[in-house]
Amino acid sequence: MKENTTTKENAVSWLRIHPSDNVLVALSDLQKDTIIDTGASAVLLKEVIPAKHKVFEHDMEPGSEIRMYGVLVGKTTVFTAAGTRMTTENTRHAAEPFAYRGFVKEWKKPDVSKFAGRTFNGYLRSDGRVGTANYWLFVPMVFCENRNLDVIREALLNELGYAKTDKYKRYAKELAAAVRDGKDVSSINLEPSAVPAHERLFPNVDGIKFLNHSGGCGGTRQDAATLGALLAAYADHPNVGGITVMSLGCQHLQTEEFVNDLKKRNPAFDKPILFFEQQQSESEEQLLKDAIRQTFTGLATINQYKRTPAPLSALCLGVKCGGSDGFSGISANPAVGYAADLLVALGGKVLLAEFPELCGAEQEMLDRCTNAASAEKFIRLMTEYNHQAELAGSGFHMNPSPGNIKDGLITDAIKSTGAARKGGSSPVVDVLDYTEPATKPGLSLVCTPGNDVEATTGKAASGATLILFTTGLGTPTGNPVAPTIKVATNSALAKRMADIIDIDTGAVIQGEKNIEQMGEEILEYCIRAASGEVIPKAVELGQDDFIPWKRGVSL
Repeated sequence: MKENTTTKENAVSWLRIHPSDNVLVALSDLQKDTIIDTGASAVLLKEVIPAKHKVFEHDMEPGSEIRMYGVLVGKTTVFTAAGTRMTTENTRHAAEPFAYRGFVKEWKKPDVSKFAGRTFNGYLRSDGRVGTANYWLFVPMVFCENRNLDVIREALLNELGYAKTDKYKRYAKELAAAVRDGKDVSSINLEPSAVPAHERLFPNVDGIKFLNHSGGCGGTRQDAATLGALLAAYADHPNVGGITVMSLGCQHLQTEEFVNDLKKRNPAFDKPILFFEQQQSESEEQLLKDAIRQTFTGLATINQYKRTPAPLSALCLGVKCGGSDGFSGISANPAVGYAADLLVALGGKVLLAEFPELCGAEQEMLDRCTNAASAEKFIRLMTEYNHQAELAGSGFHMNPSPGNIKDGLITDAIKSTGAARKGGSSPVVDVLDYTEPATKPGLSLVCTPGNDVEATTGKAASGATLILFTTGLGTPTGNPVAPTIKVATNSALAKRMADIIDIDTGAVIQGEKNIEQMGEEILEYCIRAASGEVIPKAVELGQDDFIPWKRGVSL
């Protein structure tokens, strides 16, 4: 990080990401009238440039191309003087056209000698896949069953030692007692309370998860079919040991269709699975009693599974960013990308999704595609998705959120080229549509929205057994079946939101560590998390977010 960062005031205050870039990134707040000496020019700052934001190196006429990461990321809309900050008032989104030119990106594998022969302790399934966790999953066929899932959740999680809200329940109880006794509630403190794993009735069951959703009926038959494939993917996930399916009976998504999707996905599926249909039960009470009792039997069965050593090649790592900032593409994303490259070099799988956030990075992805079929599929999925968004009056270019823009991500191409770095630099071996399983070792692209929860939901459906989630602003998101590891782009966030952050890559911004060092640390954390030796904050907090994508417009 110390290369190309010379200024008369601070040697690590700015960065040119690529030699051909004509904008510089502020690594710390830069004051007005500061002179940045780039070696080729001296840039006098016309205004304060906040950390994470970009400053123009040269005078820019209207329509001038703006380059970052070595590619086109926007064009100026007005005359913009050198030393001026990039904003939405002087910059618009622009990106290069893209086409498949053959596999033109030769990959130099990283040195993996530190990880050669390493293993993690996971759950070996009968089909040879290895889980990083062992969950029991409740799957509703339709939203009408959500209340029944809520009742079962309250009954099971508290009694079996999986509840995450005990301390808040006790706090509310103490507050209520204080009110009844006429005491001042401000004197009542929230005390930590957690149930250690050894107090669980089923210690080898890492959790009981519930896929509440709003679908299954009332929408289009296409929505129901997509949901069925998604739920089948979760039931078949290597981190899932057994399943309880709750059906109303008359909904669009019939249990038989779900079973067909499951058999189509995995003909050898042999996990314990229980089915209950409310309209065939004598009462709601009977339905819930039967479901709870039989699930106890299933839990006892999967509690017999033990963690055993497995090669790192058995890992499937999803990479995601959300609440991104101007440092995402400089610290956390490339560090995660290096960890991804390490895993690919070790024979593992990596999943890069969020197609709206590959807008501007398409040519790089295409140049890394190892075959024409994958490249053509990527082009088709990207083009159709963006066209659908444009028909709705939007488009991929409208992806950046107010928070992204406030922290320096002015165009979608800037956001996307930085986001793509979390996929590393390895070849793209496959392109998957939503819910399609990853079957090939290496990097696969997965078609999902950029929306945090829809994207993580889709990545887990394609088989991610761990998810690395980078954030610059702080995003409390997790997944029911894929433990989600939060990676902060900056140390200020890691300190401010320490309760949700697992890894801090701020040392990269400070020039204290390089990308390779940080990437190795990230992979080490993944190995420990995959072995159950460390529990990611999202898992500890029960952040089990699940939103099916209805294939409508969602960016």
